Amino acid sequence: MRLPSVKKLFKDTGLSWLWLTILFLIIDQVTKQWVANTFDYRETLAVFPFFNLTYVHNPGAAFSFLADQGGWQRWFFTAIASIASIVFIVWMAKTPKQQSLLCISFAFILSGALGNLIDRAMFGYVIDFLDFYWGDKHFAAFNVADSAIFVGAALMIFESFTNKESSKENKTNNSNKAES
Repeated sequence: MRLPSVKKLFKDTGLSWLWLTILFLIIDQVTKQWVANTFDYRETLAVFPFFNLTYVHNPGAAFSFLADQGGWQRWFFTAIASIASIVFIVWMAKTPKQQSLLCISFAFILSGALGNLIDRAMFGYVIDFLDFYWGDKHFAAFNVADSAIFVGAALMIFESFTNKESSKENKTNNSNKAES
């Protein structure tokens, strides 16, 4: 079995979209460091009547899941993000670059996983600062990495409903099974 060259791998597969991962990873890390260096912990800056910049730490996962568990969750979520990052890189390498929406969704999710992985490994928590609210009800604060994961997942779901190539393949496979 002959392995493809590295140049061909980056030219012909979803890995050609890694530039998007790197771009959003940089934006994520720069914005987190800007907030950490500009704000005191828990300091809030009102931006709009429904949005604040608020510097907080999240030692847990989404919506502070397992945040109060004493520290083991840091390594648990670090391991999950590491494994997920490897899985998304492999998926990108196996996906033809012509499936651009799927590749873009992988790039966004990978960016978010890596962004939060860096925080968790370096600090033991994730830096969050985007605070949306309605009246006195605040949603969980989040960051650019979380947004990238959300956008990537939404694009992946959208792609699964709109991918004509996948639909044609499924119809062909189903008709071949019916004929057998």
